[in-house]
Amino acid sequence: MASPVVETTLPSSGMRAVIEPDRWADGAYTLVVDGTPQSHVDLDDPSRLFFEYVQRIGHVIDEWGEPGRPMTALHLGAGALTLPRYIGATRPGSRQQVIELDPELVAFVREHLPLPERAGIRVRYGDARAMLDRLPGALHGAVDLVVVDVFSGARIPAHVTSLEFYERVRAFLAPDGIVAVNIADGPGLAFARSQAATLRLAFADVAALAETGILKGRRFGNVVLIASTTALPLEWMPRLMARGPHPATVTSGRGLIDWIAGAPVVTDATAVRSPAPSTNLFATRRG
Repeated sequence: MASPVVETTLPSSGMRAVIEPDRWADGAYTLVVDGTPQSHVDLDDPSRLFFEYVQRIGHVIDEWGEPGRPMTALHLGAGALTLPRYIGATRPGSRQQVIELDPELVAFVREHLPLPERAGIRVRYGDARAMLDRLPGALHGAVDLVVVDVFSGARIPAHVTSLEFYERVRAFLAPDGIVAVNIADGPGLAFARSQAATLRLAFADVAALAETGILKGRRFGNVVLIASTTALPLEWMPRLMARGPHPATVTSGRGLIDWIAGAPVVTDATAVRSPAPSTNLFATRRG
């Protein structure tokens, strides 16, 4: 028998949070906040990723270092803690820090989608950008993976999209560390292309991963941008494309510059929220 739907209203934001059982997979659930699907978790197998963009970040995690090697990870944005669970399952012994604005959301998730014992995940509460200044000094230059997946409802707040923000993130990266940024954008991808231009100024190398039609700007969707303070391994690009989900496109180097097409770098003075999706987008996806 499927587990019942559970829901709550988050006191700090007034948003409605719902955990729905996956009708196709026993033990799996979707977290929906303010009508937007935020996370999918398989409690029976945390290494199983469902959302397309999360799978792409999962492939990046798999490519880093030796398979199974523990990593130090910093997650900006918690959702249902899907990627921290994934790292805990695929790289046991990893040290992970999560920053989340809404403690009530995390409490709701942990009550109904509990973390495994000894998960090695520390959750800190506060604004993602402001909390960077309050993290332990030992993390500076020591983080193998930073995941930036910060949303307010269906939109990315402006203050976590600027050059100044990414420069602060960069200070935490280990020499071979990777930043993975989840960007949601619509046709034309003006917002995503500006984010790529901004990351190129803050980091030595950047690549874009997405479903082919989305990267061509045909419809609203998610683009994953990965960046490093050193050159991204060339062998990653064909591997990431081969891993899918298909149809997949991985763009880097000259191809990324052409894709950016002169989009402006975002600063604190010019930053804006990501565009809102159409009102029926998620209803269509869940249908």
